[in-house]
Amino acid sequence: MDLRRVAEFSPRSVDDEPRDAGVLIPVVERDDRLFLIFTKRSEDLGKHAGQMSFPGGGYEPGDADIEETALREAYEEIGLLPEEVELVGRVDDIRTITEYAVTPFVGYVPDREYHPDEREVAEVALLAVDALLDPENYRYERRDHPYYGDIVIHYFTVDGFTVWGATARILVQLLELTTDWRAPERVDRRV
Repeated sequence: MDLRRVAEFSPRSVDDEPRDAGVLIPVVERDDRLFLIFTKRSEDLGKHAGQMSFPGGGYEPGDADIEETALREAYEEIGLLPEEVELVGRVDDIRTITEYAVTPFVGYVPDREYHPDEREVAEVALLAVDALLDPENYRYERRDHPYYGDIVIHYFTVDGFTVWGATARILVQLLELTTDWRAPERVDRRV
């Protein structure tokens, strides 16, 4: 995984959704392997309950910008201090079915224990990048979406966790940008 490609990348922005959100893609190096930190959302949440996601959430008026939103949310959700993050860059914004424009930031974070805020996060999961790249852990399906039309849904299943939906769309772009991995089908319908 070559994160220099993220630093050199010129991401596309989405600015026509009613709400903005920022997420952090935390990258951990452990024993010469790279891992990404995901959160399993609490079953008590109204939207996307129980799903895997990157730490992040909605912009609040007190946030200086969407980068601060992503860092604030990562602190609130898993106890990651903003000063612990070495930001590398970002990938393309995406739209979600819940009418958010999500801006994903990528950054190195320390290899330490992270503690979930149980109101929002049921579990913190470190998933190895090499496992995410393994074709045995990836599948996709085509669906007819009422708004977007024909779309592709990506699924990554590693260590009993399944990443799909908006988080998988972000992950696909990150993996395609930083490795030789390519998804067999694309979501290029809309951002």
